[in-house]
Amino acid sequence: MPGGNLPSEISVALARAGLVAVPLNVRLTASEMIYILDHSETRAVIAASEFHETLHAIRADTRIEPGRYVLIGEASFPGGIGYESLIEQARGTHVFDAVDPGETYALLYTSGATGQPKGVIRSHAGSALMALATAVEMGFSRTDTALIVMPLFHANSLYFASTFVHLGAACIIDDRRSFDPEGLLATLAQEKVTFTSLVPTHYIMVLALPEAVKNRYDVSSVGKLMISLAPARQDTKLAILDYFHNSELYELYGSTEAGWVTLLRPPEQIAKLGSVGREWDGSGAIRLLDEHGREVPGGEVGELFSRTPYVFDGYWKNPEKTAEAFRGGWCSVGDMARRDEDGYIWLVDRKSNMIISGGENIYPSEVEDVLGEHPKVQDVAVIGIPHETWGETVQAVIVLHDGQQASAEEIQHWCKQRLAGFKCPRSVMFIADADMPRTATGKIQHRKLRQRLQ
Repeated sequence: MPGGNLPSEISVALARAGLVAVPLNVRLTASEMIYILDHSETRAVIAASEFHETLHAIRADTRIEPGRYVLIGEASFPGGIGYESLIEQARGTHVFDAVDPGETYALLYTSGATGQPKGVIRSHAGSALMALATAVEMGFSRTDTALIVMPLFHANSLYFASTFVHLGAACIIDDRRSFDPEGLLATLAQEKVTFTSLVPTHYIMVLALPEAVKNRYDVSSVGKLMISLAPARQDTKLAILDYFHNSELYELYGSTEAGWVTLLRPPEQIAKLGSVGREWDGSGAIRLLDEHGREVPGGEVGELFSRTPYVFDGYWKNPEKTAEAFRGGWCSVGDMARRDEDGYIWLVDRKSNMIISGGENIYPSEVEDVLGEHPKVQDVAVIGIPHETWGETVQAVIVLHDGQQASAEEIQHWCKQRLAGFKCPRSVMFIADADMPRTATGKIQHRKLRQRLQ
């Protein structure tokens, strides 16, 4: 839970010491944080000053012992140790044993598609191989300066930060709690940044600034930009290239488990708009399989399996889900896709109806479980609906029990007490049970519901 430029310092120190990092999404609720801390068997927490209050509130419900809370800034509660004080107490230079490449580097918890979040096991070797692949494919070197905007509990930021640390290049961490579009431009100009990775929402907010504001900053140093985590429209991409006139634009598809899978390169951005590109150079291969494990013909939809040299080592304490993720040496996170005649990959369903809002992954089933506990709710479906700024927002479609009445505000308040804010429905619709689209076995058809409401 660190802030400032310390995340990179702490991440490198943990890796060098052979300790396992568990980046924690600070937007989670207290119960979600407690689950991850306990499930991961975390034995110490490092937290920035703005998170001391949250940590103090939950510490009685965790297994972490007093004296294992390292607090950046002044220690604000009993049992906490100041980060700087801890460093000052160190005895000279400690020589660490060499870390085996196959050992675990980090546990990265994904949002729970079904049930609780899963801890993705990433090795030191996998991290190094992905850094090498990124540097080779995108032409990075130690002379680059990267700006990491998304928090380091996101795999996207963690993987790019690791690349620049491996190269010995400058890596700037933007620790603002909320995205500041003008602040971004100021940092790009002041630090002569050469690369950053943003989600479409970030770009839209930057481009919406008044021309006088945008013209105030020299962003000519930016030579490469990444856009990912959600689809981007043609007008957005063209506007990005117009404003960042010295930059090339890339788009990637990947996952916490598989790492980078495909890349849409600069010359392909408009010609293959909507595609996520082809395999990264030297990173492996892709297969699209039907439910029987057979390769589907070109143009048809299949489940996307990738085989990369930096694939994850399984889910922590979850052998069943680990087995489900692999077919031989091939890994899948449940995305459905098709391949066109030129070999480009086009995603059809993103992670079993996953919603991507402002770059955050939201799984409908997690929200549906919470809504289903409401005493007035008989059945519910949660879908993503298009939003001009955030890409998608969460919509709940609810069937109430006979004779019950509820308001959208009542449902939203129920969710806000049980879920992180970004997972809560922005809109609520009530329908009759007969109007909920279902399969012959009674399963709700989310795709048909989206088509009906969009």
